[in-house]
Order: sequence, then structure tokens, then C-alpha cells
Amino acid sequence: MSRKTGPLLFWPPRILTIAFAIFLGVFALDVFNEPHGFWRTALAFGIHLIPAAMVVAILAAAWRWEWPGVLFFTLAAALYAWHVLPVHPGWAAAIAIPMLVIAGLFFADWLAQPRPRMTH
Repeated sequence: MSRKTGPLLFWPPRILTIAFAIFLGVFALDVFNEPHGFWRTALAFGIHLIPAAMVVAILAAAWRWEWPGVLFFTLAAALYAWHVLPVHPGWAAAIAIPMLVIAGLFFADWLAQPRPRMTH
């Protein structure tokens, strides 16, 4: 990978993954509208943060090796779309499409990595 293209392909999937985790985390805030006590609300908040935490965990692996990001985000997008379509196409678009974009960016970053050449 050249010095010029390295950062251009390295940072976008990682930054978008962080943004996507924050986006998913925002959905956890709806538990504060429920009239439950502190502990039930805290538990519900923690449970609602599990998807964002999973995204962060995959990012930790994909930071160094791109393939976990490619595989996880592609599989998660397909499973989520299969689960919510055709009832909620807007949900599928808002969640699955960004995951596919992130998977594609991790794949592009992997393709740009220099590979050792085999010699005979």
C-alpha cells in the first residue's frame, strides 16, 4: 500500500464503525421514556446497548485484521434484513445498508494491503 492511499482506505471503515456504534447506542436512550425504577431502567439500558457493544467488539478485531469486519458486517446485514423484511423496509435500509458499506470498506482496505510475493 502506498503512503498516499494507506490512510484513505484505513480510516473510513473504522470511523464509520464508530459512528455506527454511536448511532445504534442512540436507540438505547428510549428506555428513559418508560416509567420504571432506576434499576429496571439501568438494566434495560444495558440490554439495549448490546448491539452497539458488539459492533465495538468487532471493531477491536477488525482494527488490525480486516476480515472480521468484512465477515461480521456482511453476515449481520444479511441476517438483520432477513429478519425485518418485508415488514420494516425502512429499518433494513437504516441498519443493513450502513453495515454493508462498512463491510465493503473493510474489504477495500484488505485488498489494498501489500501481499508477500511468492518466488519460485
